[in-house]
Amino acid sequence: MNIDDRTFEAVKAVIVKTLGIEDRASTLDASTPLFGSMPELDSFAVVVLLTSLEEQFGFEVDGSEFSGEIFETVGSLAEFVRMRTPLPVH
Repeated sequence: MNIDDRTFEAVKAVIVKTLGIEDRASTLDASTPLFGSMPELDSFAVVVLLTSLEEQFGFEVDGSEFSGEIFETVGSLAEFVRMRTPLPVH
């Protein structure tokens, strides 16, 4: 498994735990739509999810870099995290 796969799986795990969608974890892939398609991901959940990702991966999101495109799909969110993660995910 390469770093991108590990990052994707780690981001997916945070999404599943934060949104409480353990029953659907196996259906999530890089193309799974998030904001606007997943009822559990409302505006409050976006903030909670982003905070969880910041804590898990050790980065901080500046308000100027935050956009809806980040939460378009599981893959776009994982890529956003990958680009900001200072160290490889183990």
